[in-house]
Amino acid sequence: MATEEPKRSWEQPLRDAATHLETDLKNVVKYINDEVVPGVRRNSSEALRTAAAELHKLASRMDDQARRSSAPPPPPPKDVPKP
Repeated sequence: MATEEPKRSWEQPLRDAATHLETDLKNVVKYINDEVVPGVRRNSSEALRTAAAELHKLASRMDDQARRSSAPPPPPPKDVPKP
C-alpha cells in the first residue's frame, strides 16, 4: 500500500486544476458569446453595407462607361465553359 500513496498525491491537484480549467473555459465561452459575437455581427453588417455602397458606385461607373462607348462589348471567349 505504500506504493499507492505517492501516486494519489498528485491526483487531487490535478482534479483541482481540471475544475479550474473547466470554470475558466465556461467563462471564456460566455465572454465570446456575450461580447465578441455581437460585436462581430454589428461590424460585419456595417462592412457589408459599405461594400454594397462601393459596388453600387462601381456599377454606376460601368453603366456610364458603357453609355459613352459606342462599340458593343466584345463577346466572351468561346473556350471558357459557362457556369
